[in-house]
Amino acid sequence: MKAIVATDPAAEAAGIKLAERPEPTPAINDVVVEVHASGFVPAEWEWPSTWVDRSGHDRAPAIIGHEFAGVVTSLGYGTTGLSPGQRVFGITDWHRDGTLAEYAAVEARNLAPLPGAVDFTVGASLPISGLTAWQGLFQHGRLQAGQSVLAHGAAGAVGSVVTQLAREFGAYVIGTGRAADRQAALDFGANEFLALDDGDLEDIGGVDLVFDVIGGDIQRRSASIVRPGGTLVSVVGPAETRPVDGLAVDFVVESVPGQLVEIVDRVRDGRLRTHIGTVATLDDAVSVLNPTGRRKGKTVIRVRP
Repeated sequence: MKAIVATDPAAEAAGIKLAERPEPTPAINDVVVEVHASGFVPAEWEWPSTWVDRSGHDRAPAIIGHEFAGVVTSLGYGTTGLSPGQRVFGITDWHRDGTLAEYAAVEARNLAPLPGAVDFTVGASLPISGLTAWQGLFQHGRLQAGQSVLAHGAAGAVGSVVTQLAREFGAYVIGTGRAADRQAALDFGANEFLALDDGDLEDIGGVDLVFDVIGGDIQRRSASIVRPGGTLVSVVGPAETRPVDGLAVDFVVESVPGQLVEIVDRVRDGRLRTHIGTVATLDDAVSVLNPTGRRKGKTVIRVRP
């Protein structure tokens, strides 16, 4: 089968190539999925699991990509709850070969049904961005109606979902990003917008929840505007500066099928829009994953037409 593999940690995206790999076979409690579309997260180059397995052994050349939508083709021993021909979407294990391939082996517990009304491309854009937003807001941020949320990167793949979900659940959302992202962030539902290239975070005052997808100096400055009892949620590693009288939480997203269902139901009925930027074929994936400019939105590779 065709697959996109990463070959060299030092080369990162420059070291990927289109290659022929054996089709996977399902282990116990696995399914094999015919991949129709796969999302991609640029930070994958920084993940140790891209390069080594759980025992620390070298994985390269490793098939990259970990979120997808497709159709179940076969079941491993003991697998229940899914059937061949079923449309599914979800996240693969970080330490296993991924989804930028014609087929992928996935633990059945990581998958949820993909409604027929939701396109495979849209389905592939949802798992990591949607689950990151859901878990950051509700599990780790403990968001309540009436609270205020500072959503960094509010026009991005994750930030746009954060903004929409927070608004749906009754929060007041202040979006941030580059000045050019203002209208997109407002269109996704931000109540107001601060351009980080010419605005001052400290002018915002206090907020109950900061959702950080940027890190660095922006994260350090954001900690100072968290209200007493509030939370700084980070998806870019542990916070270097903690709120004076609040919590700092960093987390790695997990595949939770029940949450995937909540997310895709919102997409199906129009309450939630996913922000897809570039869509390309598997044959063109190597050049697309080596961009010359800034990415906007989620990159999705259509494995099948």
